[in-house]
Amino acid sequence: MLNNWLKIAFINYKKNWLSTLINLFGLTIGLTGFMLILMHWNDEESYERWNPKKDNIYAFQTHNKAENTYGNNISYPMAERAVKVIPEVKDYVLFNGSGMGYKMTTKTKTVYQGEGMSASESFFNFFPFKLVSGSYKDALKGDKVIALSTKAAKNLFGKTNVAGETVKINNKSFVVTAVYELPEANSQIKPDFIITPFEQMKGDKDQWGNFNYGCFFLLKPGTDVEALQQKFYNDIFLYRAKISAQGAGVTPVKYLELYGPTGSLFTPIDAIKLHAKASWFGNGDFKTMMILFTLSVLIVILSAINFINLKTAQASRRAKEIGVRKAIGSTKSSLVLQFLLETFVICFASYLLSLALTELLLPSFNKFYNKEIVMNDWHIYFYSLAMVLAVTFISGLIPATYLANFKAIETLKGNFARSKHGIWLRNGILTLQLIISSFFIIGGLIVNNQVKYMMDKDLGFSGKQVFLVNFSENDAKPWMKYERIKNEMRKIEGVADVSYGEAVPGSNRFSNSNMDYMDKSIMAQHGSMDYNYLQFMDVKLKKGRWLNPDLASDTIANVMVNEAFVNKFGWTDDQAFKNEVRPGFDNKPYHIVGIVKDFNILNPRRAVEPIIFFHYRETDWKRYNVYNIQLKIKPDDIDGTVKRIKAYWQKNVEPGYPFDSYFIDKKFAESFVKYQKQQTLFTILNAMVLMVALLGLFALSSLMIEQKLKDVAIRKTLGASDGTLVFGLTKQFLWITLIAVLISIPISYYLMNEWLKDFDYRIDMPVFPFVLSLILLLILTFAVVSIKAYQATKVNLVKYLKYE
Repeated sequence: MLNNWLKIAFINYKKNWLSTLINLFGLTIGLTGFMLILMHWNDEESYERWNPKKDNIYAFQTHNKAENTYGNNISYPMAERAVKVIPEVKDYVLFNGSGMGYKMTTKTKTVYQGEGMSASESFFNFFPFKLVSGSYKDALKGDKVIALSTKAAKNLFGKTNVAGETVKINNKSFVVTAVYELPEANSQIKPDFIITPFEQMKGDKDQWGNFNYGCFFLLKPGTDVEALQQKFYNDIFLYRAKISAQGAGVTPVKYLELYGPTGSLFTPIDAIKLHAKASWFGNGDFKTMMILFTLSVLIVILSAINFINLKTAQASRRAKEIGVRKAIGSTKSSLVLQFLLETFVICFASYLLSLALTELLLPSFNKFYNKEIVMNDWHIYFYSLAMVLAVTFISGLIPATYLANFKAIETLKGNFARSKHGIWLRNGILTLQLIISSFFIIGGLIVNNQVKYMMDKDLGFSGKQVFLVNFSENDAKPWMKYERIKNEMRKIEGVADVSYGEAVPGSNRFSNSNMDYMDKSIMAQHGSMDYNYLQFMDVKLKKGRWLNPDLASDTIANVMVNEAFVNKFGWTDDQAFKNEVRPGFDNKPYHIVGIVKDFNILNPRRAVEPIIFFHYRETDWKRYNVYNIQLKIKPDDIDGTVKRIKAYWQKNVEPGYPFDSYFIDKKFAESFVKYQKQQTLFTILNAMVLMVALLGLFALSSLMIEQKLKDVAIRKTLGASDGTLVFGLTKQFLWITLIAVLISIPISYYLMNEWLKDFDYRIDMPVFPFVLSLILLLILTFAVVSIKAYQATKVNLVKYLKYE
């Protein structure tokens, strides 16, 4: 029986070769997209799974409930108190630097070693890397010890058995206490060396408001995380508020409302890559992942819809065959199984083709996402095969069930194609397919408009030809280094101007603190800078004046702010000049002398945050954080000027260190890459959807028009013109398209409006995509269907009329 079913199946594949090819193509494309996105998702979820303690390690994030914003920092005394007073917390590890680099000296050589990390002494209790040399006991205790990866050990000593050796950094000796091997598995935490921020932690021991650290907590197994978050509020946040509230003249609860954060959030370490609201190692984007995965599933659904439609149309042509089989005793179950087998053969063939195509496309996909995914995870094969079986079951079961339930006498008369069941099934499924296609067209156009809007938006500054060089060498007095070299670098041929700014567009490097005025407080970024920095970046002055190096007060107590700062306090510009603010980093009042237009330094999707600008010498600690020098380059010989700057830097400023530099406009442009990739993927998926849908429409219309060839012959004999016949054959499909687009419009509007809510700078919902979707789909439907309709008008009349 099985052999007989397979013979019938292959006869029908050959007889309906166009439908068979379209089904194979559509399912292969759909399954390939599904597998690629699934591998991408699985790769993102795989980070930190190597860690044997992953089930009990949680990343700490702060939550400002009033503004619904998240932070990734904690203060040292908060972490220390949590271990002391909350029984569920066993240990903590703090970070205050990653991606660090130093010039290190051994007995035999001096080399630059990068990718380092500054972490507290319990690091190896959280990350038990394989130990190669030395011991983890007290490996990070004190300020004169260092742990090295095998890569760093080989770079410095040429071997890995180097525990007890000495390394000099900035003329300070460090003893190598441990050498470890980094895991090959995915991890965001892969430092090539680790030192402790001993002196900084010593100074921050009682500084509850210095949120300078990222933090992981090690919890007891079975800890109720929601209950733990409440304990953090009661035992940590309120405790801190009680210490500071009395001096502020408010209650502890009111203090939290004013100065935040008001809550905490704990995310498992193996979920931070994709699910963390805020992370020291970069925020995840689970929402975008779900959108991509949903779209890939929709393409598979479209392919399944094609399959259902075409199988239904073909089944109607096989009605007499089925009627005969039922008449001689075939059961409903055997008919259903036969259809399922025919469907499974096509689906499994598509599955094998999609595996090959996925392997072929994987290098390009890895390059697109900067990954190294390989097809060695059984989950990919399991879930994709499960999808194949689901498509087989649904695509085969629907037409088989309809046909198997038809009465034998009606199938023998060939009435299935004209029955309400057959017509409503095909039309309903075709409508669903066109609804999805319409959504993709509308969504793709809106995504393109939003990305273009962000890229074209006036950012409020000009980073063109501004070249930034980061300080790699840690100087005891970095501001003195800047002041020493800025006049010398100004003399380099091709350099037009020199300046320094802390809040650099595109750097993602900033600090902030509360800004207080009477009983109101806001969070604002720090913009320590040289006097000319805002003019250097072509920022526009809205009101007031620039900082002036000739005025002593501009170095002591005068600041500038942006429009967002003024608006956040609810002031007018004139009120801002009359009021004085007290920053959280200082206890003295500061007077506002100028207001600049808002300019975006962080992200094109986010609203400009309040910033306070002041000279870097204004506070004792800010001058120690001077970390770059910026040069405006003349346009006539940019490449030559960069070469001269690099040569000067490596010879006179930081010999032996890498030349860490970039153009600010190009760096800021990298913040658009994520959205450009979304735009590219949406465009690719859009093209795939339309291709699958239109091919399915062509095959379905071909089958349905073939069933009407006798009607066409009769009408042509009676004098109907070709135009009338073509319109008559396409009219039904045009009505279905119109209805589908009208249904998709509210659905698309809602879903795309939800997507746009993630952008502070967003377009107004445009009408054009909805209108274009309707026009485009009507044109494409008419074009696809009319090809077969026109061919139908050229039928041999004798062939279709000779039996009447």
